Amino acid sequence: MFVVVLMLGALIGCGTAPQAQVTPTEPPAAEPQVLRLATTTSTADSGLLEAILPDFEARFNAQVEVIAVGTGQALALGESGDVDVVLVHARAREDAFVADGYGINRRDVMYNDFVVVGPAADPAGIAGIATAAEAFTLIAETGSVFAARGDDSGTSTAELGIWRSVGITPTAELNWYRSLGQGMGETLITANEQEAYTLTDRGTFLAMRDSLPDLTILVGGATVAENQDPRLRNPYGVIPVNPDRHEGINATLAEEFAAWLTSPETQAMIGAYGAERFGQPLFYPAAT
Repeated sequence: MFVVVLMLGALIGCGTAPQAQVTPTEPPAAEPQVLRLATTTSTADSGLLEAILPDFEARFNAQVEVIAVGTGQALALGESGDVDVVLVHARAREDAFVADGYGINRRDVMYNDFVVVGPAADPAGIAGIATAAEAFTLIAETGSVFAARGDDSGTSTAELGIWRSVGITPTAELNWYRSLGQGMGETLITANEQEAYTLTDRGTFLAMRDSLPDLTILVGGATVAENQDPRLRNPYGVIPVNPDRHEGINATLAEEFAAWLTSPETQAMIGAYGAERFGQPLFYPAAT
């Protein structure tokens, strides 16, 4: 230590002290913006969001917080200002959300369809029937087990509409009707375990098919093009939350998300998702 001090003193005295080395540094990266997205369980369970969101996050230096719930809950989160944007699939409820001033500028994003799935043994004899209404009637008449989501989702809304169309009000008193209060994935797993029928979006069923060995599509055909029931069409829309209703809404990023989601590049990603693995897309682009 002493030697070092002497040498340093000598250098200072000679005016040749070593200069501190300054290493140039990159400016610190900006913190990513947070976008709160309320969406349906089908967009998460199908794997679609996991496939496409990294592109948005990279482009806009954003972090998307996904809240996957039923459409009813997603819209409620938008109404309370707890999210910035919603991606849902219940058109009448979406239109009401905008008309009531909670959302702005709804845009079509994509569609798939609903199908009726059930055990291969098919105790209700619905295989190949053209419409869900006819199938539901036979399920009720035979008392075959039906697993319902019961979670105020877009799928649940569609299912209850079909029951109403055939004059049936499913209640807890009907021992064959089981309202689960669960998302699509959990409902499909329960239907598989209990040899039950259920209504599902095709995309989630195809994505989970390998874990559902005892379920098969009985109504709706092998592809969207083969589905003979127009009421089983399942469109999705994106709606930024109205920033005038609540403070703290990231309106700029929500609008950028909606524009990105409906852009030709993202629409192409949506249309390609699942095609290689399942022989058909899980969703079809609809922004145009």
